Amino acid sequence: MTSENGNLFNRERPEEPERKPERKEGEPTAAFKGASLAALLIGVAAYLLGLYNATMELNEKGYYFAILIFGLYSAVSLQKAVRDRDEGIPVTNIYYGISWFALIVSILLMAIGLYNAGSIILSEKGFYGMAFVLSIFSAITVQKNVRDTQKARGLE
Repeated sequence: MTSENGNLFNRERPEEPERKPERKEGEPTAAFKGASLAALLIGVAAYLLGLYNATMELNEKGYYFAILIFGLYSAVSLQKAVRDRDEGIPVTNIYYGISWFALIVSILLMAIGLYNAGSIILSEKGFYGMAFVLSIFSAITVQKNVRDTQKARGLE
């Protein structure tokens, strides 16, 4: 017992609280990064859960799944191409154009597919459309956050 009391009063220097790493200038906040990632996971999970529970044919489910993957990839690719051009990193015109074209096509395929889907009720169409848009937007934001973080920490 005396050794415990002795340790309480004989501390030479107080323990320093653990410091969290400082946020660098230009780096998104942890809250924004978390919110963006949560939006992406919620959008994709909701879309896929809706597809899983849908009563449509398997080939139709595959169509909507392929559009989601295509849309996510094209949105991230376009964001990278636009950002590279803005920062003076060379991007060929063909890649830049294909990136725009791919995103527009994925959105059009989703819209045309939902418009022509007779087996899906209007509320489901709205659900798929909104989950798709949320997923695309948040994928762009997550990719931007990753790039901003790397740039701020000098990892590029």
